[in-house]
Amino acid sequence: MNEKELKRIEDIIGYNFNNLDLLQQAFVRRSYSEENGGENNEVLEFIGDKVLDIVIVKLLTDRFGFLTSECGDYNPNDDCDEFCCELSEGELTELKRKLVEKKMLAQCIERLQLADYLIMSDGDWKNEVYKSASVKEDLFEAIIGAVALDCNWDFSEMANVINVMMNPEQYLEEETVDNFINLTQEWAIKKSGEVPLYHFKKGDYQSTWYIPFDGVSQRLSLPDSALNSSYIKYHCLLKLDDNLPIFRGFGASKSEARKEVCKVAYEYLEKNNLLFSIKDEIENPNKNEAISQLEILARRDYFSIPDYQFEQTYDENGNPIWSCKCHIEEVDKTFGEQSSSKKEAKKGAAFKMLQYVLKAEEEK
Repeated sequence: MNEKELKRIEDIIGYNFNNLDLLQQAFVRRSYSEENGGENNEVLEFIGDKVLDIVIVKLLTDRFGFLTSECGDYNPNDDCDEFCCELSEGELTELKRKLVEKKMLAQCIERLQLADYLIMSDGDWKNEVYKSASVKEDLFEAIIGAVALDCNWDFSEMANVINVMMNPEQYLEEETVDNFINLTQEWAIKKSGEVPLYHFKKGDYQSTWYIPFDGVSQRLSLPDSALNSSYIKYHCLLKLDDNLPIFRGFGASKSEARKEVCKVAYEYLEKNNLLFSIKDEIENPNKNEAISQLEILARRDYFSIPDYQFEQTYDENGNPIWSCKCHIEEVDKTFGEQSSSKKEAKKGAAFKMLQYVLKAEEEK
């Protein structure tokens, strides 16, 4: 690569290298180094893969996690400062998998048109290896690995390049709004305590699509040529509950078919008023957990983060009296509680607010 090409790549990924040899190495496939000598990008891929994992984990933690001290006025002598997360371990794993999977990374390389700069053997060029999703995934990871070494593992620099190349927030917004897999799984667990059951089948869907299906199916609007191509390879059946129909979805892969069948199922639940509401989110509303329970509802976008205001006075014997008021922007009422303990006053105010919002939802 010449200096102009290297500069263009730097502009694309938003990072200026101290050692441009590392940047060029990220684009060198083994097929080229075997014929011409020098190093290739395989170890850089390994490094980049690990860097990508930790950056995405931090992104998800920052996005969905919080300390209990963040939900209001915090006093280390009164309150426990624990880490909470809006999503479960399984949900976080699914989101992380989506963000770092081969398809995602390959799409990023395609969008940035970086595969054009790959350095490969003549045979690889002849066989159009650069079109492979695996090669594009490798290139993405190798670039991140090169950045990690060049910046001496500066986390902010590594995260910045990943944000520029991938824009994970964009995909994260799409996932949190339309993540039908997670939404459907949450519904099933709340309903029966068990995860939903999936059944995958691979076949020719130009013919099986027209076979009658005793259930609710995704409706395809594809020409026969698409149904007969690699676009549709799998169908997925989903069983949520004995009292509900079987659902069916299609996809080019098992993961796509699962996503589609979950979308079909969730839209069916929504259409038939079977979704859980705010009153179903909290299994056991109680005073001791009221602060965190309100926080959970806020993190799930039912309303804004509660605001707590405190005032300390003293009784005739000089003993402290704590007053706490709990206010939520979207709620037209403020609830207060008094106690000799700041923590108990906060719990009481939160519980009154929790009872109010749950009752208001029930009366709608």
